[in-house]
Amino acid sequence: MPPKAKFDRAKLQDAALSIVDGQGLQALSMRTLAAALGTGPMTLYNYVRDRSDLDALVVEAVMSKVRLPRESGAWQADVRAIVEATWRTVRRHPNVIPLALTRRTLHETTLEWAEALLRALARSGRTGVDLLVAFRTVSGFVMGLAQAQLADPLSPQEDGANPDVKRVQALAAERFPRLIEIAGAAAKVGADKEFRAGLDIVMAGLCNEGKSDARH
Repeated sequence: MPPKAKFDRAKLQDAALSIVDGQGLQALSMRTLAAALGTGPMTLYNYVRDRSDLDALVVEAVMSKVRLPRESGAWQADVRAIVEATWRTVRRHPNVIPLALTRRTLHETTLEWAEALLRALARSGRTGVDLLVAFRTVSGFVMGLAQAQLADPLSPQEDGANPDVKRVQALAAERFPRLIEIAGAAAKVGADKEFRAGLDIVMAGLCNEGKSDARH
């Protein structure tokens, strides 16, 4: 009989996420994770193969914290509820956002999240390619907007203080009028308000596409 595992996956996830939340992605390594768990780096190779596995731990940890809502029967409401729950969770862990876009994992936590969103979208009547496209569009919106707000110099700041906005507003008005326009908007809107406005656009598109398909 093989020896009982010293650590379960959830414990590894929590420790990895704690490091990334507190010190950033660059601080996560076999050595720092081992230290956080009170063991030696070589022990971790029984659980984690390489850097890609380390990164997957962090993504899994965040996705495990998404509280999926109960199905209501109304697909639009369920999609919104899942997306909003995901947004709230991802925003609490900004250092993980770049990984959420680039690392894929087949861990149960991410599979359950994906299946819940797919079930909601499928109740709109979508199947096959249409379901795939809708899923990628919705999930991409959440992670993509979170990344855009993290990296974009015009991203909304909750305290309203963003020096890059003033720099854009000082550009030549005859050459960059629309950039100046959205810089002013960025100075006024908060991250959550921008998210909800964007989600309204995505949901309107999904609903209108469904009506168009029904007519044909």
